[in-house]
Amino acid sequence: MFQTLDGFFTLWNFEADATQKMLNQLTDESLSQEVTPQNWTLGRIAWHITTAIGVITSSTDLSFDAPKQDYPVPTSAKFISDSYQKARNALSQAIKNQWTDKSLSEVKDFFGHKMSNSELLLFMIQHQIHHRGQMTILMRQAGLTIPGLYGPAKEEWAMIGMEAPKM
Repeated sequence: MFQTLDGFFTLWNFEADATQKMLNQLTDESLSQEVTPQNWTLGRIAWHITTAIGVITSSTDLSFDAPKQDYPVPTSAKFISDSYQKARNALSQAIKNQWTDKSLSEVKDFFGHKMSNSELLLFMIQHQIHHRGQMTILMRQAGLTIPGLYGPAKEEWAMIGMEAPKM
């Protein structure tokens, strides 16, 4: 949990940048990549991550512009990436302008669960991390390059002058 807004922004900026890196790698063609027809496509997951910013924070008193309608899925990878960029920035600005450190301890009802704003923000970050993990598999299947987030990705070892770990 976060005790201060600065604490939130430290983690949020890192994780939102990581999500943005992944969304920036998507192509229009890759959005239809699926594991099976019964599971969400890469585009559906990417759009869900984008709209979840507004959906998850809608139980708070924050006011900002972000897409909340997660279906139908846009067919443009650039639109999804740009929409995420706008939503993450709008959220950051809203928190800076509308909350104080004390706001983090306010408890709200989130889909039937009592959560502090701090817990809700952490949940939102963890939610993105969870779905990014799903995206990496679909991105590999679609032939896309995965950006390194917590260390070099397979393709990045050579760029830092090192040999990639053995398969």
